Amino acid sequence: MFDIATLKREWLSNPRRDILAGIVVALALIPEAIGFSIIAGVDPRVGLYASFSIAVIIALVGGRPGMISAATAAVAVIVVPLVREYGVDYLFAATVLMGVIQLIAGYLRLHLLMQYVSRSVITGFVNALAILIFMAQLPELIGVPTLTYALVAAGLAIIYLFPRLTRAVPSPLVAIAVLTAVVYYMGFDVRTVGDMGELPSSLPAWLIPDVPFTLETLRIILPYSLTMAAVGLLESMLTAQIVDDLTDTGSDKQREMKGQGIANFFTGFLGGMGGCAMIGQSVINVKSGGETRLSTMVSGVFLLFLLLVLGTLVAIIPMAALVAVMIMVSIGTFSWRSITDIRIHPWQSSVVMVVTVVIVVWTHDLAQGVLAGVILSGLFFASKVKRMFTVETDLSGDGRTRTYRIGGQVFFASSDSFVSAFDYKEVLDRVVIDVSQAHFWDISAVGTLDKAILKFRREGTEVEVLGLNDASAAMIERYAVHDKPGADEQLGAH
Repeated sequence: MFDIATLKREWLSNPRRDILAGIVVALALIPEAIGFSIIAGVDPRVGLYASFSIAVIIALVGGRPGMISAATAAVAVIVVPLVREYGVDYLFAATVLMGVIQLIAGYLRLHLLMQYVSRSVITGFVNALAILIFMAQLPELIGVPTLTYALVAAGLAIIYLFPRLTRAVPSPLVAIAVLTAVVYYMGFDVRTVGDMGELPSSLPAWLIPDVPFTLETLRIILPYSLTMAAVGLLESMLTAQIVDDLTDTGSDKQREMKGQGIANFFTGFLGGMGGCAMIGQSVINVKSGGETRLSTMVSGVFLLFLLLVLGTLVAIIPMAALVAVMIMVSIGTFSWRSITDIRIHPWQSSVVMVVTVVIVVWTHDLAQGVLAGVILSGLFFASKVKRMFTVETDLSGDGRTRTYRIGGQVFFASSDSFVSAFDYKEVLDRVVIDVSQAHFWDISAVGTLDKAILKFRREGTEVEVLGLNDASAAMIERYAVHDKPGADEQLGAH
């Protein structure tokens, strides 16, 4: 329930730092939102309105205070074919549906799937995003006047050295202000924000997407909406985890998932494109001192203020200043320790991290990289658990009974090892399979037990299974066939 304590904690714990951090983020959002609009093939206003709308709404309903959400490249690249073939109104409709899907995902508690994303995958995701953030700056660093490099270097110097004088004002904000003043008063001919595209001069208006309300329209936009929703939620959940680590605080992932849905739903009606959490801007926010909802709210409100009131001033900001800020973000985002950890961490963890990085950077698709990392993590884990499977055996004094003591986890990956652990041709009256130190996890494990017992029966050997724990016993009672009538007739199937 909302109360004074919550208001102070989530909004007013440090308003001065939050407001200044939000201003820095707003300045950094402008060129990125324009760039993402260009990627999607739409007017710059679509990305800028989306960044304003999503940031403001998520500040109110999101579950991770201090995290910045806006229009993103991850979503923009998905909608390129939709905009090209059907037009921008279909993009707005797809964004509305994207929000509905994300809201449903929140109620279905799909945020719990993040439990299966390993630390190695998250590290790979972070490193890949750091590389992509830097690569995104290359167009502003290639084929440009030497003066641009000097301005970027000066910006980085201010960003890293100014905090030694004072931390009262975020150094990225100081760098942007100083470089803008220098470029303007010296009359330097360098690229500016105004060169990126025309800035809007009016408030976003409420609109209903101009599309036919038919099943055919749903068929067109649904695949895009599903992909946008999945990628947006994946990036948002991973970014929330990163902000949790940066701030050493927790967050409500289910609320954040619902909040993303609400934000995208309303953004579609305001003429904006879909978006999600932004790792780069979130890192800027946190490192500038922003940790509450106020910083996120200020970033959205001040973005609109910049566009409507200070548009002429924003237009003269040199791109070199914003490139310096994003390079700082790239350097700060990359987990440099992960490079030295490659030598000391298990090789499987390092492989997962590197594969995630390579695939994300190669495809520019977050979902593909994370999916590959999760699958690889699962395979390595299954392989490791499989190797923990053990078998000990001893023969009774009269040579007529052999006991097999099974230890470890019996599941699909270790089922072959289980079946091959027994000598079915040994002449015995009785075999005891002691599984008190083992656990049967799935129907593959139950099937291997059936197979072993029926093979012994075929050789005329009596089999007794001892030590089943409650969970294993329940599964075997339900799915096993060796103790059911007619089991021996199934020998031919084995």
